[in-house]
Amino acid sequence: MQGQPASRIAIAIVDDHPLLAEGIASVLSRHDNYQVVEMGVSASDVMAIPARRACDILIVDLNMPGDVFAAIVELHDIAPACRVVVFTASTETEHAVRALSAGAAGYVLKGSSAGELVDAVEAALRGEVYITPSFAAKVIGALNSKAMEKKAVVSTKLSVREEQIVRLLLCGKQNREIARSLDLSEKTVKSYMTNLMSKLRARNRLEVVIAAQKLKPTDFSSAGR
Repeated sequence: MQGQPASRIAIAIVDDHPLLAEGIASVLSRHDNYQVVEMGVSASDVMAIPARRACDILIVDLNMPGDVFAAIVELHDIAPACRVVVFTASTETEHAVRALSAGAAGYVLKGSSAGELVDAVEAALRGEVYITPSFAAKVIGALNSKAMEKKAVVSTKLSVREEQIVRLLLCGKQNREIARSLDLSEKTVKSYMTNLMSKLRARNRLEVVIAAQKLKPTDFSSAGR
């Protein structure tokens, strides 16, 4: 892998099934701008690999030796610019919520198409959160239940446009889809997302979704649409 352009996206794969890891690497290698730089087999590698070399994306399985969830949390201190995409067979919504809450930028189910994994990588690089579409509704539902249990209230007021964006976020829409639905530019949607994160005291899109679930009806603008 030497002699490749510096602009290529550096990807590491951590999965304790070698054949599967090699298969993922093979799929990603078909893209000229991707470079698989290392592979690991345990939760400790989730932290060790980015600590010794720069990685843009870390593709991680959940069912490995060690505490993968804790490793994802600690990774933010070691390599805050590295984005984690979970690639797992687990369809437990609790696992998805834990992984995303820990800081993962994507949750892709094994059995998904190669295109979905690439979509997750691209979304993570854009700073977005990606969930396998067929699983997204369940995860959003689990987030909603979790928010209701906490009975927490966010004291803020959303504008009509912010409310529209939040409702689309709750449906699992990405920035590009939100822009198309609201006839806005993707840059404008990103600006709204930045404002929403500030207003809702959220660090990422997932936290915006969680905070939005806690809003009272009166927190939404009653202005005309």
